[in-house]
Amino acid sequence: MSTDGSADRREDPPPQNNGSGAIASIGGGNGVVSGDSSRPFVPSQRLRLNPNKDHKPDNYDDLQLDFNPSIFSSLERYLPPSMLSVSREAKVQFMREILLRYLPQGEQTRAQRHREYRQKIISNYQVENFENWVNEAKFRIMRPNTMNKFGAVLDDFGLETMLDKLMEGFIRPISKVFFSEVGGSTLDSHHGFVVEYGKDRDVDLGSSTFVGFHVDDSEVTLNVCLGKEFSGGELFFRGTRCDKHVNTGSQSEEIFDYSHVPGKAVLHRGRHRHGARATTAGHRINLLLWCRSSVFREMKKYQKDFSSWCGECNREKNERQRMSIAATKLELLRREGESTT
Repeated sequence: MSTDGSADRREDPPPQNNGSGAIASIGGGNGVVSGDSSRPFVPSQRLRLNPNKDHKPDNYDDLQLDFNPSIFSSLERYLPPSMLSVSREAKVQFMREILLRYLPQGEQTRAQRHREYRQKIISNYQVENFENWVNEAKFRIMRPNTMNKFGAVLDDFGLETMLDKLMEGFIRPISKVFFSEVGGSTLDSHHGFVVEYGKDRDVDLGSSTFVGFHVDDSEVTLNVCLGKEFSGGELFFRGTRCDKHVNTGSQSEEIFDYSHVPGKAVLHRGRHRHGARATTAGHRINLLLWCRSSVFREMKKYQKDFSSWCGECNREKNERQRMSIAATKLELLRREGESTT
């Protein structure tokens, strides 16, 4: 993709439709933006060569996009100054034309099939049928945990082998890179379940205050939003902690909120303290996979310092180092003063 606009003068063919009138998507968008994709590209407005690091991009998670919302947030920093003050919809249209113009057709087709497959999985969600059968047969099933009265453990569906393969082939390779300090490379067991929130279902964990604010019994957690239509239910994260510091305060840099989007997932450390705000409307269903490492848990019994992943341990370690350096400087200054006298 050209950043200086010189390629804008090429006579490229217009983007191809997928046959249904919707433009092929990329990333994790859960819909498409309406509009004429063949509208002429405006050559007078070009992307910047370098990003505007001082600009704070808009959030596009709430829009129905045919590209991943994070792509728009990233690309916005490269918009020309004249585009930064226009409406969010205008910026979306401008960036969308750029992406459609230069995205290879093969990538558009692959991304579209991926989106359709994800929507098919969501639409074929079967836990409700299982719940109905349980109620009719008065059959007792294992609930996910002590915090949830609805949902079910997925191993009861005969999904144990499938979830093991998901952990081994997908989650463990990613965790080896991003969560190696908490046993990400040695994940060897799981607890998989679904939870439901909304009317006549569970109240979200931490819906109004920090009630339900917790850590998971896992080293790494996969949280997949299955839908359906809902409002609210945002996750809030407040820093990773060991057992000793699980109830300590949070620093400003540890505060992070995440909004669920059907078909998207978040992967995080199990010891990353979090909760969920209230689902204010609709029905929200999430699949969770707690992945555990027996090796990491055994090694943790003999450790006292967890500064590689516990935010509070790391701060205490840095404070000890700061005090040690300050004491050493004072001692050196004292010796220097004695030598001069």
